[in-house]
Amino acid sequence: MSVRASDPGQASRARARMVERLRAQGIRDERVLAAMQAVPRHAFVDEGLGFSAYDDTPLPIGFQQTISQPFVVARMLELLRSGRELGRTLEVGAGCGYQAAVLSLLATEVYAVERIRGLLDRARANLRPLRLPNVRLKLADGSLGLPEAAPFDSIVVAAAAVGLPPALKEQLAPAGRLIIPVGGAEQRLLLIERQGNTFRETWCEAVRFVPLIAGTD
Repeated sequence: MSVRASDPGQASRARARMVERLRAQGIRDERVLAAMQAVPRHAFVDEGLGFSAYDDTPLPIGFQQTISQPFVVARMLELLRSGRELGRTLEVGAGCGYQAAVLSLLATEVYAVERIRGLLDRARANLRPLRLPNVRLKLADGSLGLPEAAPFDSIVVAAAAVGLPPALKEQLAPAGRLIIPVGGAEQRLLLIERQGNTFRETWCEAVRFVPLIAGTD
């Protein structure tokens, strides 16, 4: 039975099992885990995929894009937080809106940009019932960031870049952090920490994301 079509209790239990699995996989940030528990992931995928909504797997969301697997979402946000608050946050690649919803519980402000207009419309529709006052969505080329709202304390990129887009680095606030998948056939998470005019790089887990594409559709 689809989780979407089931009772709220079933969905809550499915999320609880997802969170316990994330703990077993090594996620330790309790605020990230609480946010993952709170957001109904099944509401962000097609009803026919509701039975897989809480599996640890990416799922198609249309427009040749996917919703990231729960572990990758949790791990990226854990790395981004790591003993600090997220503050003003930019999400590049809003997709169906799921990660923006999770971020809304962890950041003071969330600016989520998406390059595909149809997908942005879907994200808006998915997020509307949740009434999240600190989330703003915009159609934009994510590789250029969002200069009118910069600087950002945190930036999370949900698409793989061949190299770090200079605009994102420039829009990072002092003491800010950026997490982005980098690579082509082989990708790894890259954590950037700004310390004054110095940028510290730390390579993390291997991942698999759709490519970061310039422009808007």
